[in-house]
Amino acid sequence: MQVALILFSFLLGLLVLMHKGKGGGLSDMFGGGMQSSVGGSSVAERNLDRMTIVVALLWFGVVVALGLLMK
Repeated sequence: MQVALILFSFLLGLLVLMHKGKGGGLSDMFGGGMQSSVGGSSVAERNLDRMTIVVALLWFGVVVALGLLMK
């Protein structure tokens, strides 16, 4: 479980850093820089959001499980 926590922590940090800030982010390298004329977010940015949420939920689950095991 501790290895999973380290892995998810590292992956979550990378995913957060890839998000677009005010001036653009690393997601622009993977197609996130192409905005549609409607003004919505790109497919790459939406997929990055989804992956970040999934990894954050997995990270939270591992933290809770480790807390219960340590008790």
